[in-house]
Amino acid sequence: MSFAFHAFRPALYRPVLMACTLCWSLVYAPLIQAAEWNIDQLMHGLAQIKSGHVSFVETKTMAILDRPLVASGDMIYTAPDKLEKRTLKPKPETMQINGKQLLVQKGKQKHQVQLQDFPELAAFIDSIRGTLAGDRKALERNYLLSLEGSEASWTLQLIPTNSKMKQVVAQIRISGVRDEVRSISITQADGDSSRMLIEKIVPPKLAAQ
Repeated sequence: MSFAFHAFRPALYRPVLMACTLCWSLVYAPLIQAAEWNIDQLMHGLAQIKSGHVSFVETKTMAILDRPLVASGDMIYTAPDKLEKRTLKPKPETMQINGKQLLVQKGKQKHQVQLQDFPELAAFIDSIRGTLAGDRKALERNYLLSLEGSEASWTLQLIPTNSKMKQVVAQIRISGVRDEVRSISITQADGDSSRMLIEKIVPPKLAAQ
């Protein structure tokens, strides 16, 4: 797998986007009254989560391919700024975001990026971190937000406001039921799309109870 970091490329944003936005699945948001269900309530719930572990199945549809690509694996999040996406199938690959560094490993190949060298990429990641931290102001620096539905069935839509981000991502839709994110759908500016189905990983001791 070859990465060219000297230019802004959708191929770099796609895995980062999915890895970051997957961490929404770690949210536990104790929202009490449906009438009060709004973005601030969602942000409050997100701010309570300090770590989590989920599994995922991701399906990508691309114009250049005859059939969708399907990948699966797991994700670990540790507040405030550590994400690790581990793809297990069809081929192992690990992506880590730690502070201002992005590391991608596939087999024996490793590629590291300093996020400050890529302002648009850094702004995107910081926006996701703002979401995980429950920081609505940080998120709105890069996206226009809208929330549909109720606590029992909701969808948060993110529309990029940055001109360069608009060249890559058209919209992100994150759907959930009560305190769980069930899916993340991304539509790219070129028409390609991806959908990730998410499931929380229950520790063995809790599962046995």
